[in-house]
Amino acid sequence: MKKQKNNSKKLIPKYIELKGFLSFFILHELDDRPSSGDELALAIGERRNTVLTPGTIYPALKRLRRQKLIFYRRNGRKKVYVLTDLGKKELKALYVVFADFFSGLKTKIKR
Repeated sequence: MKKQKNNSKKLIPKYIELKGFLSFFILHELDDRPSSGDELALAIGERRNTVLTPGTIYPALKRLRRQKLIFYRRNGRKKVYVLTDLGKKELKALYVVFADFFSGLKTKIKR
């Protein structure tokens, strides 16, 4: 796991990481609003209680672009990423899969 914030009181797993969820988190964040890579790294990093590096976020964004799930628009020097229609469909399918997969955990998960 990358550098962790010291002021957090969250339980942080030491042995199992949620790396496989990065693409899902990107699609989920972009469903709320278009965002730059830096904005996505910050939002997802806060959710995971880590700091995402450019070497983590940008390859994932490139892969999602190749899969035609996202695209970007230039805003000055920044690239602002947006979900495509295919990306929206994929995200809806992921929500269904996750709901089915994790449905038995509802009583165990507390906020």
